[in-house]
Amino acid sequence: MAGFARREWRRSALAAVSGVALGLAFPPYGLWPLSLASVAALSLLTRGRTARQGAFTGFVFGVPFLIVLLKWLHVVGWDAVVGLSLIEALFLVPMGAGLALTSRLPAWPLWAACLWVAQEWARDRTPFGGFPWGRLAFANTGSPYTPLAALGGAPLVSFAVALTGALLAALVLVAWRAREAGQRGRRAVLTALAAGVLAAAVTGAGYAVPVPTKAADTVSIAIVQGNVQKPGMDFLGRPLKILNNHVEATLKLARDVKEGRKPRPDLVIWPENASDLDPFKYREAYARIDEAVKAIGVPVLVGALVDHPTKPGYVKNQGIVWDPVTGPGASYTKQHPVPFGEYVPFRAELSKLITRLQRVPRDFYPGDHTGVLQVGPAKLGDVICFEVAYDDIVRDTVNAGARMLVVQTNNATYGRTGQPEQQLVMSKLRAIEHGRAVVTAAPSGISAVVGPDGTVQQRTKEFTQDVLTARIPLRDGTTLADRVGATPEWVLAMVGVLSCAAAIVIGRRGRTDEKGQHP
Repeated sequence: MAGFARREWRRSALAAVSGVALGLAFPPYGLWPLSLASVAALSLLTRGRTARQGAFTGFVFGVPFLIVLLKWLHVVGWDAVVGLSLIEALFLVPMGAGLALTSRLPAWPLWAACLWVAQEWARDRTPFGGFPWGRLAFANTGSPYTPLAALGGAPLVSFAVALTGALLAALVLVAWRAREAGQRGRRAVLTALAAGVLAAAVTGAGYAVPVPTKAADTVSIAIVQGNVQKPGMDFLGRPLKILNNHVEATLKLARDVKEGRKPRPDLVIWPENASDLDPFKYREAYARIDEAVKAIGVPVLVGALVDHPTKPGYVKNQGIVWDPVTGPGASYTKQHPVPFGEYVPFRAELSKLITRLQRVPRDFYPGDHTGVLQVGPAKLGDVICFEVAYDDIVRDTVNAGARMLVVQTNNATYGRTGQPEQQLVMSKLRAIEHGRAVVTAAPSGISAVVGPDGTVQQRTKEFTQDVLTARIPLRDGTTLADRVGATPEWVLAMVGVLSCAAAIVIGRRGRTDEKGQHP
């Protein structure tokens, strides 16, 4: 292995630099053209190599990419950053091998793009339900490729970005070979021209996609960002602190409404964990929420941690519809708790080895249905925190009848690290993908209003107390992405896998033919 690393050090160094460049394509840097350059670089570095060499190059590319992307985890510890990056980089090992194998096939940029989708498909689902952070689509939420989300969701955006990058690699390769051989032949020119035209066509395709924004009706909302005591792992501070912050901000909004400084909203949205105590267990928490809701006089979507009624030791992460007359009513429970953050797999064994896991004292219990809730006059779809990264959860919520989307989130642990920006761009992509306005509510920021066209219309600063008011369009129509679901992703991923199989079969036949042993 050491000898292999020595032989490959130049290529490995270029792969590592390319991985860093891909990390910089994501927020908080947001240099999306680097996603094209990084894909092109990896395509060139794996072209013509063996599967083993391609696998090694993919891993060397993946580790620095993910460290740059996930450095916000340093709040937990740099070992967590490196550990998660190493695990997630393993998914780029088979992709690197596949890029090397399929680079010998005709139309290899197409197979390369399908392999990127296949890698994201696997990484989004396993282990423990997957970790979709770092998809090419999430680096391109403000690029020419973004509108393609309305046709095939995030997978189609990733495919288009990867295809363009691979076509650029083909263009560079043809130009380099022609220069090296001193050729100015017609074939080389035509090949380069075709690659360039195709890359331009894929890039411009998004401009031809209509993004539906026309509203059936509207609703007036207020988003309350109460702020937290301090950032980091101990953001909760003393009991009731966060809840009191949101109560006081809502009472101030109620006074502004009463005195005519602000219009009365139709509903109010609080963020995830706005109540740091179970309001059904602690009377003071219940009373404070009820006070705020009665003062504003409209339903409030309250984020709260609620003890499981029948399973001791488990807690539910909920969005609760709180009415000023009838009190708490319908609720949504987060379906996809975060492993090692909201529950600990293999708790008995791992807690002895990693003592920091003891800071997660209780496991979150997953919900079993979508977050479609009637809050005042609006039928909204509640999505809690990291769930916005998962295609199926958001899509199922829209298909179940949500006319707008609400992302209740709590990024206080990772404030000022770039993580809130990475999550916000996911809301931008979801807005276009589903043709819905997306409202993000966070206790410490970033809270935001995103229009159905993906534009951020309002946003708060981090670690400030603030209230956003807006009139939100409510839509009933669905996009093509809603109707086709995960089919494009499955098809593209299968094509990527089958292209590797074809490359292996063709390679074996070629070696047999060279020996004169024709089948």
